[in-house]
Amino acid sequence: MLNSFLFKKIDNAQLIVFRVFYGLLVAAECYGAIATGWVRKTLVEPKFTFSFIGFEWLQPLPDNGMYIYFALMGTLGLLITIGYKYRYSAFAFAIMWTAVYLMQKTSYNNHYYLLMLLAYIMAFFPAGKDYSWDAKQNPNHRSHSMHNWVRWTIILQLFIVYTYASVAKLYADWLDFSIVELLMKSKKDYFLIGDLLQQKWVHKIVGVFGIVFDLLIVPALLWKPTRKIAFGFSIFFHLFNSIVFQIGIFPYLSLAFTVFFFPPQTIRNIFLKPKTVTIETSSELAKHTKWIVSALSIYFTIQLLLPLRHHTFKDDVLWTEEGHRLSWRMMLRSRSGNIRFKVVDTATKKAEYVNLNDYLTKKQKRKVATYPDFAWQFAQRLKKEYAQKGQNIQVFVINKVKVNQGKYHEFIDPKVDLANVPWKHFSHNEWIRPSIQE
Repeated sequence: MLNSFLFKKIDNAQLIVFRVFYGLLVAAECYGAIATGWVRKTLVEPKFTFSFIGFEWLQPLPDNGMYIYFALMGTLGLLITIGYKYRYSAFAFAIMWTAVYLMQKTSYNNHYYLLMLLAYIMAFFPAGKDYSWDAKQNPNHRSHSMHNWVRWTIILQLFIVYTYASVAKLYADWLDFSIVELLMKSKKDYFLIGDLLQQKWVHKIVGVFGIVFDLLIVPALLWKPTRKIAFGFSIFFHLFNSIVFQIGIFPYLSLAFTVFFFPPQTIRNIFLKPKTVTIETSSELAKHTKWIVSALSIYFTIQLLLPLRHHTFKDDVLWTEEGHRLSWRMMLRSRSGNIRFKVVDTATKKAEYVNLNDYLTKKQKRKVATYPDFAWQFAQRLKKEYAQKGQNIQVFVINKVKVNQGKYHEFIDPKVDLANVPWKHFSHNEWIRPSIQE
């Protein structure tokens, strides 16, 4: 029954049109990152980047290397758009984007994670089968159909993202709209809408709409009677996010996803040559059926469990940050803090305080002051630097942090030597002070 549903052949118009949108948006993201200075500020100007723990060997290319790197990714986006050597282009982009994602987390964004997942999904999809350079060069390659599991992979991935994003908002600071107010304070100088965004009634609308939209948008798009209304709300919601939060291509990528919710014939009539496509039917299941079902089962089990892992850690994720990433916990908190690093030579017992300006950009300093993994990684870097001078050191931290509009509390235990304590990936790091302090 399940196999019959997943491997039923359907019109591939939705996937073909999405491939074009996806490729163009990828190109816009990569070329735009160069044009807006994101590459320069995030990957060129810093002396080093904070990569994901375990991937410290991934560092930006020297000189103009990262500009060339992003230009190449943008070009791959254009090749995806026209369907040239599609499989190779899509996989090459997926690998290159993954490297960028892992080599820096100072500008971490859940949307970058979504794009990484989507890049691999699209690389496996038969998105170059029609209206592509590949199909033109090899007519035997052309196909007007795809299996149903392709469409439902996208829909289920979106359902997971939106649902977890909605559930994550069900906490005190969102429900009393104080975090929305805090997020909007930085937008007060926006032309025309700056003052409007400071209004209490706007905060309430944004807060309630954010929860309801994320929770219901996928079911509403799936159900024909509410589909057009839901699409209208999607346009408003994502354009609002684009204008107010300025999060790059992702509002437009979210709108591009909606092609999978409309009938294929509708999508074909709007974007492709308006014709009716005859889909071949077969009682035989596709090759590698078991492998595909197994791969999808494993993938979605991971996607369902990863956002829940913070419940296995001690204390509140909003305070500790343990389990926050890869969990669709979007725009939920604002962190601020101050920090000092004290280096103690174990031989002479001589102590000195580190001047962070000698090592970090302003954005990196904010991250180091407020996120435990950043502070730990910086301590490791100091240990390595001093070891190269022949010195064995201890690193202690004096640090206070506040979350949202709360009070400042001690965040890292000042008695713990961060240079010589291991990082725990799967359990709570006890040197993070408790969220509730006397």
